[in-house]
Amino acid sequence: MTTTTLTDRYIDAAMRTVPEAQRPDLAAELRGSIDDQIDARIAGGEDPAAAERAVLTSLGDPEVLAAQYTDRPLQLIGPRYFLDWWRLLKLLLAIVLPCAAFGVALAQTLSGASFGELVGSVVVTLIQVTVNLGFWTVLVFAIVERTVQRRADMGLGEWSLDRLPEPRPRGAGFGDMVGQLVFLVLGVGLVLWDLAIGFVPSERGLSFLDPGLWPTWFAGLVILAVAEAVLTIVVYLVGRWTPALAVTNLVLNAVFVTAAVWLLTQGRLLNAEFFPTVIGEGGDDVAGILSVIFGFGIVAIAAWDTVDAFLKARRGRGGAMLGR
Repeated sequence: MTTTTLTDRYIDAAMRTVPEAQRPDLAAELRGSIDDQIDARIAGGEDPAAAERAVLTSLGDPEVLAAQYTDRPLQLIGPRYFLDWWRLLKLLLAIVLPCAAFGVALAQTLSGASFGELVGSVVVTLIQVTVNLGFWTVLVFAIVERTVQRRADMGLGEWSLDRLPEPRPRGAGFGDMVGQLVFLVLGVGLVLWDLAIGFVPSERGLSFLDPGLWPTWFAGLVILAVAEAVLTIVVYLVGRWTPALAVTNLVLNAVFVTAAVWLLTQGRLLNAEFFPTVIGEGGDDVAGILSVIFGFGIVAIAAWDTVDAFLKARRGRGGAMLGR
């Protein structure tokens, strides 16, 4: 098993924001510079581990160093808090946007809005929330930069080796493949069980999904599952995600989401008799709410899986270059 050193982690972190074409040369140059400084300290009598930590600490934040290597400006209002602002904004967008979209969609569904009105409201809300988050975070950091003299005063602290991120997995290991294949088999099995038997003991044959999905739409699901399984195996055999495999994953997810959302909007995905039978009065309202939740869940999972595949493909290419 290959041991990841602090130097490896530092170079990996530094190269993440470097243009792909420049990574091999810059990674080699940076590693040579680090090795030379470590060797000089060791020749002076320092312990190798202590020498490595001292050299890397003196280099500072790897993202800042990478920006200096590529002459990339780190300026919004000023460079001091740029990375902190950018990290916070990405985190807020990842948390707030899905919650806002879900809330608006649920409210529109309960009010009886059409699908077009629902989509329009969600899009407008996402734009407004994005603009507001961007404006207010910029304003806060502008005020901070003009009033706070030291990073420690804000509680951010100076960069240290303890803030180095761990190398992120590429999602191409044997365990990843087995887990994905088991998930696909269980998913298809649960859908088949639901359509054939149902999950309500007192109402045998009452399925959660629309019985009309059998057998045509179920066959389509099986075909997509087989395609996903083949893709998972190919990723494992290749050893990493590649841009081509990530695009293939995007196409499969797009087909699945398009079909699922269309069935939802046509009232043909969930069984219209399920909630009125199980709950009784108010079942239709519950069905409407769960349809929104179900739709958002499908879109969110597919979006996450698609973005994750592209990120792993990007990291995989960067890691392959660093290993040369």
